Amino acid sequence: MIHWAPVAFVRLFLALAAGILSYLYFGSSLPDLRWTLAASIGVFVGLQRWASRQPTPGPTDGVGLLALLCLYLAGLTLTQQATESRQPTHLSQLRGPVEFYRAVVDDYTVTRPSTFATTVRVSAVRIAGQWQPALGGIRVSVPRDPGVAMPQYGDVWLVRGEPAPSKGPLNPGEFDYRRYLQYHQVYHQQFIHADQYRRISFRPPSYLKALSMRAARVLEGVFRHYVRAKREYALASALVLGIKDDVDQDTKQAYANTGTTHIMAVSGLQVGLLFGAVTWLLGRLPGRRTWLFRLTAAALGLGVIWAYAFLTGLSASVLRAAVMFTFIIVARATGRQSTMYNTLAVAAFVLLCYDPYLLADVGFQLSFLAVLSIVYLQPRIAGWVDFRELAWNRRRPWQPRAVQGLWQAAGWTGEKIWQATALSLAAQVATFPLGLFYFHQFPLSFLASNLVAVPISSGAVYVGLALLVTKGLVALLGLLVPAAGQPALDYLPRGLAWLFEKMIWAFNEYIFWIGRTMPGALISGIHVTAPQVWLIGGVILALLAFLALKKLPWLAVAGALLAVYSGSSVWAARALTTDERLIIYSIPRRSVVGFWQGAAAHIVTVDSLPLSDKERTYRIVPGIIQREARRVRYHVGWQPAPVPTALPAPHLLLAVWRGQRLAFVSGRLDGARQPQPVEVVVLRRNARVAAAELAAVFGRRAPVVFDSSCKSWYVARQDSALKAAGFRTHDVTTQGAFSVRPRR
Repeated sequence: MIHWAPVAFVRLFLALAAGILSYLYFGSSLPDLRWTLAASIGVFVGLQRWASRQPTPGPTDGVGLLALLCLYLAGLTLTQQATESRQPTHLSQLRGPVEFYRAVVDDYTVTRPSTFATTVRVSAVRIAGQWQPALGGIRVSVPRDPGVAMPQYGDVWLVRGEPAPSKGPLNPGEFDYRRYLQYHQVYHQQFIHADQYRRISFRPPSYLKALSMRAARVLEGVFRHYVRAKREYALASALVLGIKDDVDQDTKQAYANTGTTHIMAVSGLQVGLLFGAVTWLLGRLPGRRTWLFRLTAAALGLGVIWAYAFLTGLSASVLRAAVMFTFIIVARATGRQSTMYNTLAVAAFVLLCYDPYLLADVGFQLSFLAVLSIVYLQPRIAGWVDFRELAWNRRRPWQPRAVQGLWQAAGWTGEKIWQATALSLAAQVATFPLGLFYFHQFPLSFLASNLVAVPISSGAVYVGLALLVTKGLVALLGLLVPAAGQPALDYLPRGLAWLFEKMIWAFNEYIFWIGRTMPGALISGIHVTAPQVWLIGGVILALLAFLALKKLPWLAVAGALLAVYSGSSVWAARALTTDERLIIYSIPRRSVVGFWQGAAAHIVTVDSLPLSDKERTYRIVPGIIQREARRVRYHVGWQPAPVPTALPAPHLLLAVWRGQRLAFVSGRLDGARQPQPVEVVVLRRNARVAAAELAAVFGRRAPVVFDSSCKSWYVARQDSALKAAGFRTHDVTTQGAFSVRPRR
């Protein structure tokens, strides 16, 4: 039985989170719930007052359940009200084409090889020559042409053209970027050319955030000046400031493969290091038991944490960690910290009240689950072995003092390593189901990687912060020292920068070394569904309950949940074994066809150009993971592919696969003299054909598919003509991959 009194807020958080989850899954069609929530709160207040006036205790259980119901409805209502698309002035609710719109840059700018990407928030639109208020987020991309400045937070733009609704996944298993954007209240996308927009003013939504982002860029300039190696500079900015613009893809992949991506994300690790440093320093001072000291220490800790959050640009991950540690500091200072679980629940509750969609944020989920697991499991795992006691038992009175000192040092070192091991294992227990779901891989080398990389990177964080502080002090002293003496002041920052760069080089080389020496330690290509994640989480909770309570029913629950999970996996694998499918993929400017038979596939690039690593990773591999395919072969052109083909005309290729006949048309059909009955017609490279020609050669029953090599203007012109002639059409660029099963 769970005793809720010490962790009362955990119950309240669970009720609120349940309401938010309910809305995310099926709440979009619900009516306005504000009056329902108000009525429920009124009933609760009335029942509470009636119960308090009774001579005997009233129905406290009923009142408590009603309170949880009110919080459940509050979660539903908060999420509903936070959904911008429900507002009548939202872009998705407007009628008529948007001619112009006014918007402000409201996010960090991501620098890509050929574009700048950021988010703008609309304030007004012009429709039919009339300006009107509007709201909505648009994810925009701007080409990095000469003379085009990088968008800055707070820039107000006047943009010509209409944004398009965000695209959903275009290929099987592909990441749902549209849903990701919608969880951030962004429902539209637009590629804006340099002549389509103009910066008309500067009015940031938050001047504090604008100043914070500018401060982060100034500090980045310090690293750019002192850390000369490009790779080490990129990691320094990512490690201390959270700016990852210059981190190359190979480095990101190496950290992902070894389970150390969290090192490059400024979040709980860095804030926790600051919190630990302040706590350690204050613990060395006298008078620690007085209330004045506790309040002073709390104020100092809060100041350091929030100053760091400000100097790193007030990013969402740092703010989340700062709020979490704020509640921990306040609870300790006021003496009201009953348990860490309650404190974490309060922090999560407040964050969800501010933004209910945080519950769907990967960082929010991983952060709180990792901390919760560490709080509960780390002491228990660490208690399995006591290295200090083992070393003490090895000491003998007749041994020399040096030997006894070595045993003591070995015990201390072993205990520290085991504590770090227990912490890493505890964090993985709760987070690995989400890692499987979001990243489709599990690095078995996470323990070896984190045991060395995390301590070195933690030390590097301290040295990097010391470098920034020292540079600031040197800059202030430079105002008082003559110009001749200023070069001498720079020796200390340069020394710290040298140490900082070497530490970054060391843990980065270690990460790459782990990847090279343990290539088989990465289990990739794992596919689990959302229900299966809940099942895995249920198994973990049931096993923990069994270990804590020593009651067999919990073990039976874990076994039952594991059986359900195994059954769902077997059922999905059985369904895919007999699944045969032809897929025409949506890959920009490419012609790619996949022939799928169970867990095997042949991927043919019709344009005779090999797929790039990026095209494979983001367009093809997600579908491979979803089907858990093991035999996938890529073919450049038709010759090596085991699919019979024929060329009855210069610009016409016919392919036959399991009774399915396909026609690939890339030019005129002048040479096609005989009718060719097919099941699918694929138009490539803006094929110059007319509806009458297609009808004469292929008939009107076969659907006409525009592959990704066709231009948008060509598709728009041909689509209307073909539909008027009675054809069914499909554009893979806008509608996603075309899929068809062979006839049986």
